[in-house]
Amino acid sequence: MFGLLIFLLIGAIAGWLASKLVRGSGMGFWANMGLGVVGALVGGFVFEQLGIAIRPLGFFSSFIGAVIVLALANLIARK
Repeated sequence: MFGLLIFLLIGAIAGWLASKLVRGSGMGFWANMGLGVVGALVGGFVFEQLGIAIRPLGFFSSFIGAVIVLALANLIARK
């Protein structure tokens, strides 16, 4: 249970920081945080597929995944 809370917290912080980086990501605080949590999953998957150790790069992979998810969400929202 504690691990899940840490995962959600890291994903939420990564989503917030990614929303500051990605242009046009003004979807709102909660949406950006939710996309950040999804981005944490995406980042973990991407880094795992690349064969890069995830543990030491946990926050970094979450942040990269959140940037990817927010960028894709912005592309979809524009259409």
